[in-house]
Amino acid sequence: MASTTISIPRRLPLLQVDENVLLPGSSMRIPVRSHRNMNMVKSRLLGRNTLSSTIIGVIPKEPGASEIMDTASFHEIGTAAVAVQVTGTNWPQPSYTLLVTGLCRFKIEEILQDSPFPIAMVSQLDKLPGEEVDDDVKTSEMTVLIDNFREQALKLVDMLDVSIPVVGKLKKMLDSVPAHHLPDICASIIKASYSERIQVLDAVDLTERFKKTLPLLMRQIEGLKLLQKARRNNIDLVARKQDSSRSGVMRKFFKNSPDLAHSDDDADDIQELEHKIKDAKLPDHALKAATKELKRLKKMPQHMPEHAMIRNYLELMTELPWSKSTTDSLDIDKARNDLDADHYGLEKLKKRVLEYLAVRQLKNSLKGPILCFVGPPGVGKTSVGRSIASTLGREFHRISLGGVHDQSDIRGHRRTYIGSMPGRIVQGLKLVATNNPVFLLDEVDKLAKGLHGDPSAALLEVLDPEQNSTFTDHYLNVPFDLSQVLFIATANTTSSIPAALLDRMEVIQIPGYTHEEKLHIAVRYLVPKQVREHGLTHEQLQIPEDSIKLIISGYTREAGVRSLERKLAAVCRAVAVKVAEHSGKTTNRGGLTAVERKELLKDQLPHDIDTADLIPPELPIVIDEVAVEDILGPATYEHEMGERLSQPGVVIGLAWTQVGGEIMFIEATKMPGEGKLLLTGMLGDVMKESANLALNWVRSHADQLQVPLARQLEKVDIHIHFPAGSVGKDGPSAGVAIVTVLVSLFSGRLVRSDTAMTGEVTLRGLVLPVGGIKEKVLAAHRAGITRVILPKRCEKDVREIPKNVQSDITFIYVSRVGQVLRAAFDDSFPDLENDNGVISKL
Repeated sequence: MASTTISIPRRLPLLQVDENVLLPGSSMRIPVRSHRNMNMVKSRLLGRNTLSSTIIGVIPKEPGASEIMDTASFHEIGTAAVAVQVTGTNWPQPSYTLLVTGLCRFKIEEILQDSPFPIAMVSQLDKLPGEEVDDDVKTSEMTVLIDNFREQALKLVDMLDVSIPVVGKLKKMLDSVPAHHLPDICASIIKASYSERIQVLDAVDLTERFKKTLPLLMRQIEGLKLLQKARRNNIDLVARKQDSSRSGVMRKFFKNSPDLAHSDDDADDIQELEHKIKDAKLPDHALKAATKELKRLKKMPQHMPEHAMIRNYLELMTELPWSKSTTDSLDIDKARNDLDADHYGLEKLKKRVLEYLAVRQLKNSLKGPILCFVGPPGVGKTSVGRSIASTLGREFHRISLGGVHDQSDIRGHRRTYIGSMPGRIVQGLKLVATNNPVFLLDEVDKLAKGLHGDPSAALLEVLDPEQNSTFTDHYLNVPFDLSQVLFIATANTTSSIPAALLDRMEVIQIPGYTHEEKLHIAVRYLVPKQVREHGLTHEQLQIPEDSIKLIISGYTREAGVRSLERKLAAVCRAVAVKVAEHSGKTTNRGGLTAVERKELLKDQLPHDIDTADLIPPELPIVIDEVAVEDILGPATYEHEMGERLSQPGVVIGLAWTQVGGEIMFIEATKMPGEGKLLLTGMLGDVMKESANLALNWVRSHADQLQVPLARQLEKVDIHIHFPAGSVGKDGPSAGVAIVTVLVSLFSGRLVRSDTAMTGEVTLRGLVLPVGGIKEKVLAAHRAGITRVILPKRCEKDVREIPKNVQSDITFIYVSRVGQVLRAAFDDSFPDLENDNGVISKL
């Protein structure tokens, strides 16, 4: 008698199967759902090609058993199987399906590992496929059983339709399969319960296995006989349902066969998907593409990876709002009131939204404009977009573009890639479920160009009103109409936005707020919001307007209101601590008032104990100037104009930055030397050129300016410094300020401390216009400056400045440097109008 040799690995990873049994010689598709099975597939099957790595142990799990089973409760007999195929997808979530073929039985001797997946030491119990049973093992009883069993199996196959490919394959297999594999193969294809299959699996003895399986085979034959009898009694009914009967019988009797393309559930899902496509009201081009993909899905076996990809694609097609839209709220008066209630100021922006509403009221086919709000941080660009959506009655969706460096984030991935997904535009449309929402493209100036394309170039089609009616996402691969979407982009500056992209947008500048506007915003919005968010009430905390003004002027110096909101939050937190500390002492104590309790405590406690710690503070708590300093500390910003301009060689310039306008002190000094010009303060090339130009102009007009030292520069060195040296500075707007600081240095005269200036100069002494006037003037107003010198050609820009700021500041318009000097100093300078320069006629 030949001895059985171990042909499978002694150490096997175990895979649990829910309510099903894999028998040797049969194939089964196993969905991977539990964490243990998922870990085993990822660790032992994916990426491995050797036979030893694809042989696993399949263990049945009792119906209704817990998802996390104790390894000691595993069924001790399982089936060693080879993993023929692993299919699945990673989107929208990881999902795998294994196609396994049973090899032989094994018995668990010892559990070697429980986590992350079980591994057991096993021993083989029967032969592998292809091996014959030893002749001395066969008995006369077994020979009779084998002949009887083979006869009944052939009878079962003859009762089925041999024209069906699966039946034909089964008949050929029964003719050639070794006899000792017959029970397992027949038990796997006939209809049997879980307990009956377990009995066949546990029958290690071959004779016992034949005895367990033969009654099941006979029962199946009797069932088919009854079915055939019923068919003969109702021939007409059979004729009408012949195809469905055949397929239904095959699904019942051969449900574990891998050759069946779809299950009943899958067919129902495809039918439901077909109804969704009909109900989605797709346009003709989209309906044609969806119908084509649906036909492919029907012909494709379920286990193929592309099956899940096509299904996800068709579900996306049915969920997109091809024809779903919301009705705009076209009440102009209501829209104006809503915008005024949500935001203070921002008149230009509100005017543009009302214009859009008015045109929509007259013509419904207006394409959605592409608005771009440009302004410093904290001025309300993002919240304005949300308010516009609420005013129009549209859905709102925000897409943050800061740091995006892959064009696939905008256009999506092509479906040829594993894990492909649609772009953010299509995903947003799916989320809002309407084709005319308000899309806020936040931080469009912070797009980055990476290895996977330029996302700003991908936005060109999205933000072009003439092209976005046929926007094509790579994943969707059919045009989608974006012309009714109202796109709103936000940016801090337009300098980093590509010119082609900027050309497609309508830029609306949002400047910083004045002190008065900040006060209104704080009283109407910020203080109630912070009081509510910190669990306080108006009866517990009150912040007077004078205290808010102190916080604005002494603790914040920004264009927006974020820093102001943080300071108000700090005040609310300090009050919340006081209220929380005394919350236990504010309960009812016999109906006594706070004053009565205080008097009562004075009588009962020793005189050296302060009752202030035992009595809750009087409510409401009013935040005065002393309380502001106690909570926030000493004021961060102070008016330092008079102190900084107390000596010659100092002047106040105005600068524009991405976070709003700022004042800029320019200092100059002279020392014995060799006529060198030293510039410090991290300056750009433009400002260095302005400094050299200003110095040469002063030297050429030294006699007229009565500063002879300016013509003897070979004996002195000049140092011009721009404070805040770690902050980069550049731009053509500091020329007049540098000329003024040099004249102040050489003449020994003081520049007026209430005056700031901006503008560029030429070698002929002309003052050229500059940009950012509104932001610069607002910065001067925040710093307490009352006189501003501006180029004559910038007079038109002053009209955009709020009226209250214009009333607080005196504007001096100049066209030549001589006018700048006469306005910057208390005592006048000689008339420079008759110099060799050419008077501008602009």
